Amino acid sequence: MFGIRKRPRDPDAPRLSRDVVVLAIIAFFVMVGFGVVIPVLPVYVRSFGAGYAEVGAVISAFALMRLVGSTFTGRLVDWLGERVILTSGIVIVAVSSALVGLAQSFGEVLILRGAGGIGSAMFTIAAMSLLLATTAPSMRGRAVGFYQGGFLLGGMAGPAIGGLLATISLRAPFFFYAAMLLVAGVIGLILLRSPSRHSRDQQHPDASIIPFRVVLADRRFQAACVAALAVGWATFGVRSALVPILVVEALGRTELWTGVAFAIAAVAQTLALAPAGYYVDKVGRRPAIIGSFAVAAVSMLAMAFVTDIWLLIALLCVYGVASAFMGTAPAAAVGDAAGARSGQPVAVFSAVSDLGAVIGPIVAGLLLDAYSYPAAFGSAFVLLLLASVVALRMPRFESARERA
Repeated sequence: MFGIRKRPRDPDAPRLSRDVVVLAIIAFFVMVGFGVVIPVLPVYVRSFGAGYAEVGAVISAFALMRLVGSTFTGRLVDWLGERVILTSGIVIVAVSSALVGLAQSFGEVLILRGAGGIGSAMFTIAAMSLLLATTAPSMRGRAVGFYQGGFLLGGMAGPAIGGLLATISLRAPFFFYAAMLLVAGVIGLILLRSPSRHSRDQQHPDASIIPFRVVLADRRFQAACVAALAVGWATFGVRSALVPILVVEALGRTELWTGVAFAIAAVAQTLALAPAGYYVDKVGRRPAIIGSFAVAAVSMLAMAFVTDIWLLIALLCVYGVASAFMGTAPAAAVGDAAGARSGQPVAVFSAVSDLGAVIGPIVAGLLLDAYSYPAAFGSAFVLLLLASVVALRMPRFESARERA
């Protein structure tokens, strides 16, 4: 029509692998369940008479055991394969989550959330290892973005569902979470295949095993780890622990509004994922990290001063757009530094993020107890800005081999 001819697709152009698509589907179900718990968990913990620091401790327990799990999961992946470890991890989180819904004390919640953290580490590391093993270097940003898209699509539905379930019972979301995880586990067991060495070499014909000490000395890996620490502290720590409390206790809204706010922010982040992945692959990891972490730092600090729910939602949306780049660029940088066979570097990258998620909510909770919301959110501001500054040391351009 109108004399315009559609350009034929280049058959040799790199494409997302089948396993990346399946991983995104699994991520969707995982995040629907996790998103249901996000607006409920802090309030659920408070229902046992716990203080703000104890709320942070429960969130940190999950991250702490993820950190512990990261120390051995890389070897388990090499021994048993990505598919088995991924599925086993999901099942562990499902069982522990159902038991959290049956808990009768703060101590039980703390222990069970910690147990779930080990399963979460198994799932996360196995999934990222499989993604990097089946993705061409020039597609890493878009592959990570597509994978995260599964999480975020689930994230759009999860918090809103969690808010609705919380009006019925604070325990109901944990059973829903367990059900969604079991669905994800079945999908992984049936549809995923752990790649053989031959298939890895076909996807990365120039790949060679890079010694871990060389990866550690790579400025791209170093910047990615600082970024992971900041994300763990700010997103999985401060944001998850304090925003629900800010909504209920400072803004005087119900838990439903927390779910609505997180869902709207997830929409903004999802819409930004495709442009972010393209930008990371075509323009570079370095500018993506520098810009996104600086924007996230400012928006995070501003959340502490809001007096209106809609202003908070707007800031969460800004943070969500930045998060599309923050989640994509560092992971792609790890792949650039470590290559296709990156089990140990991925485990370290994941562990650093978990370290931030362990310390972040506890420190933020203590700062809120002792001082104020600005002090608590300010801790995240400092680390996010630090990640932006450290990224200035990254190479300005990737090599031709990494672009191939």
